[in-house]
Amino acid sequence: MPEIRKLAPAACLGILLAAGPFLAAAVLAASDAGERADNEMAAPVSLTRSSGGGAPARTSPASAPRVHIVARGENLWSIARFYRVSLSELVRVNGISNASRIRVGLRLTIPGENAAPPPAAATPPPAPPSPTGGVHVVARGDNLWSIARFYRVSLSALISTNRIADASRIRTGQRLTIPGGPPPITAPAAAPAPAPAPPPVSAAPAMPPRMAELVAQRSPIRQLITEEATAAGVPVPFALAVAWQESGWRQDVVSSAGAIGVMQLMPGTARWIGEAMLGRPVNPKDARHNVRAGVRLLAYYLARYGGNRDLTLAAYYQGQGAVDRHGIYPVSRTYIASINALVRLFGG
Repeated sequence: MPEIRKLAPAACLGILLAAGPFLAAAVLAASDAGERADNEMAAPVSLTRSSGGGAPARTSPASAPRVHIVARGENLWSIARFYRVSLSELVRVNGISNASRIRVGLRLTIPGENAAPPPAAATPPPAPPSPTGGVHVVARGDNLWSIARFYRVSLSALISTNRIADASRIRTGQRLTIPGGPPPITAPAAAPAPAPAPPPVSAAPAMPPRMAELVAQRSPIRQLITEEATAAGVPVPFALAVAWQESGWRQDVVSSAGAIGVMQLMPGTARWIGEAMLGRPVNPKDARHNVRAGVRLLAYYLARYGGNRDLTLAAYYQGQGAVDRHGIYPVSRTYIASINALVRLFGG
């Protein structure tokens, strides 16, 4: 199975992108989304990385309890968020006495319909630490995306407040100032830190007339993407942009490689997402199934790469294994730039 599932867009698109996002978006709206390459990822298996950095081992069948094997960089909060279960339930079911420390390779039972009963005499989990003076001390397994989600602040505000040059690298013990906002989701109420002055908001660029017309015609699909992105915790403009780049929000598009519908899912990828992430079969020919699976895959990549959108898009385009081993291929840069331009058009 190839690592790269698509070829770079036509050379003319690179020239148009250099002229600005408006012209690029217009080309995307009018272009045939069906001429795309393979959207299949490396062997669909579980949520944990193999020793070689490729796709992980198949999850348990639906009749058995769901099990997650902890990978490097993961923590209980991100795992609970990924499976859409509560942190306290995940801790209780697995009898974890210290929720801030888990080890790589630990097998966790995921609570839910097929979850195993909790072990006897499980020690109740401690409450997550509340912020002290608006400061978070980075623990092993933390990343900026999970910290921002925990404190319910934007990732960009967290990066800006702490003047972080490389958002993909933070060190254990680093002290981060939390920008003003609501208290953490599970922390007791505390006096909020003074909010910094909001940055000036620039208006979204105007959408080209032909693209605006097509967007209006396909508003039911836009609503569907918005609903599923909101449910999965994926920024709505980001999900809308990926779907527009992939198919122009058209469920009837099938690429020459066999990628189907709005999010351009290969059948094998759809099966993997259904088994490993959603816990139910995915029919890529059904619009809601297709969008839900594609958006959930974006959520997985955002969590895996610490909220880094370029790495997320590269994994969606060239495959997770290729990104883990080689980073972003040059051929993926035009795809990423085009989607970033579309995000601005959709208000992101």
